[in-house]
Parts: sequence; C-alpha cells; structure tokens
Amino acid sequence: MRHRVAGRKLSRPTGHRVLMYRNLVTDLLRYGKIVTTEAKAKEVRGMAERIITLGKDGTLHSRRQALAFVSDKRVVAKLFDELAPRYAQRPGGYTRIIKLRPRLGDGAPMAQLELVE
Repeated sequence: MRHRVAGRKLSRPTGHRVLMYRNLVTDLLRYGKIVTTEAKAKEVRGMAERIITLGKDGTLHSRRQALAFVSDKRVVAKLFDELAPRYAQRPGGYTRIIKLRPRLGDGAPMAQLELVE
C-alpha cells in the first residue's frame, strides 16, 4: 500500500533523481523557463517555489540553504538580487506549468515550467 507516500520515483535511483531535480531547479532559475515532462515539472515546481521563498527571506542562513540545493553561485546571486525583489509582494505561486504537445519520440506528455512575471 502506498498510503501517504509523497513524490515520484521516475524510475531512477535516489541520488540520480535528487541531482536531476537540483539541475532542473537551477536551470529554471537561470533561464526563467524549462521544457520537460509533466511529471518532472510537477515535482520540480514545489522545490523551485521553496528556493524562491528562501531568496525572499534574504538572510545569510537562507542563502546558505539555497547554495546547498542550487549548484551554481551565480544563480543564487541572481535569485537574491533579481528574483527575490520581483516577488517581494507575491505570497506564493511563482511558477506556471503550461502543457505542450506530446514528445515525438515516445509520446511522453511535455510541459513548460516558467517563472511568472
């Protein structure tokens, strides 16, 4: 029984899955939008919103927590200097998922995850 078991495994070992999530969040913050499968987008959305909330906090502790998850120091600097002030008055909901057509190779449902303005 899977009662109260959260998260998707996505047919990957734990280490690979966590690193993939970290890379997707880093790329989302770097470029503003990413195209991936729907399942990955839905998983990454909550992680990205948590990191942006850390940026809004602005303390040294939150910066270190963001650096522990995001793999690029320049992206963390962008988060704290550009993205956090942009979302200062917004109480959440920093990302949007737009469904796209299925991928041609295997028919996987695709989605675009982007930061809202």
